[in-house]
Amino acid sequence: MFALKQDDYTIDDIYKLPDGERAELMDGRIYYMSPPGRRHQRIVGSIYRKIADYIDKNGGFCEVYVAPFAVFLNKDDKNYMEPDICVICDPDKLDDKGCHGAPDWVIEVVSPGSKRMDYGIKLFKYRTAGVREYWVVDPDKSRIMVWNFEMEDTGEYTFTDKVKAGIYQDLEIDFAVL
Repeated sequence: MFALKQDDYTIDDIYKLPDGERAELMDGRIYYMSPPGRRHQRIVGSIYRKIADYIDKNGGFCEVYVAPFAVFLNKDDKNYMEPDICVICDPDKLDDKGCHGAPDWVIEVVSPGSKRMDYGIKLFKYRTAGVREYWVVDPDKSRIMVWNFEMEDTGEYTFTDKVKAGIYQDLEIDFAVL
């Protein structure tokens, strides 16, 4: 993921990208995204399925989305994100274009080109925008970092652990079986 030098882009510029080209916009800077690899997609799909099944089984009102899904993070025209997975519990934030405001839970699966973004810039952006919980799943390190911003708590887990979701009382993702 790399940024263009100009820093006054808007969401309109994102929508003008050629078909098939994906990018995120943070504080007016465009960051192009490489296509995800097979392992990345397998992990995203498995986590998404576990969350979606949990919501369906428990009659939950939250909705889970997988990238590409637009998150207009700060309700401005300078920030547009496509988290790998996001859970939104406020239906008023959702319309046909995506989510307007902070999702409740965001999960990013690290790709080789996204480490700096996922561990740094996105961590800061999600926290300041009001995301309740943020996970960074790093397949190369077999590590899951969890930030529960509501509880002001951080946890580090491995791919042998069950990781409890902070926004749900009884949802655990077992990374040993992903």
